[in-house]
Amino acid sequence: MKRIAFFLLAFVLLLSGCSLEEAANHVTREVSLWEKEKPNEDFIPKNLKIVSIGDSLTQGVGDSTKSGGYVPFLKDHLESLEGINHAQFHNYGVRGNRTDQLLKRLKDENVKQSIEKADMVMITIGGNDVMKIFRENLSHLRLEVFQEEKGLYQSRLDQIFQTIRSYNKDAGIVLVGLYNPFNSWFSDIDEVNQIITNWNSASEEVLSRYDKTLFVRIDDLFIDTGDTLLFEDYFHPNDEGYKLISDRMFKSLSQGETIARLTNE
Repeated sequence: MKRIAFFLLAFVLLLSGCSLEEAANHVTREVSLWEKEKPNEDFIPKNLKIVSIGDSLTQGVGDSTKSGGYVPFLKDHLESLEGINHAQFHNYGVRGNRTDQLLKRLKDENVKQSIEKADMVMITIGGNDVMKIFRENLSHLRLEVFQEEKGLYQSRLDQIFQTIRSYNKDAGIVLVGLYNPFNSWFSDIDEVNQIITNWNSASEEVLSRYDKTLFVRIDDLFIDTGDTLLFEDYFHPNDEGYKLISDRMFKSLSQGETIARLTNE
């Protein structure tokens, strides 16, 4: 782990205001070409109300149109389905948010009321939790530190899901996974990939305790890439990066009757 500290010191300090869920690019990336199954419209609301909460990936930092990152792409995808006339998004993403901060923001009355009326809640969170550990332990990075913090992260994540369920017991919950922001810079440091993989597994494990949920893994989209998917800060996704994330989200949602399962009361 000392090797990680040596290589990441300058980079992390430079990006001290950024969040993790941003990263590499130019991957063997999957194109939005798939045979998408169109669920029976009898099981899908004519209009979907979707609440997006979380960090900079939800806010859309790096999106040239400033319209919410993956949100406009996913909206178009969803409205292409026969059973959906309109997908209405309420975006409450805030750059830099960690799980503890999102827990506090869930108490906001506007957020609460939106979730109460939602058919689905989509979340990007956890990247800044990992970045906080990097910043606070640069001089003595150890895998054990991330293991210790992972348990606390899981506890906060569980509280987030509990809070959402207390507002709305029927809404589907979609959690987007983390990816390695240092992949194109330090691709030879396996420990960082291991940390991201472990935390994704931890997130998925907590989510699996709840009904009507979906975990969307995106880390593979940003492996062995250059900067073609990155914003000018070389950290956040650019428009193409957000499009790939939305493509993956839609692919996961449109498999079988996933949307119907998440939105059918």
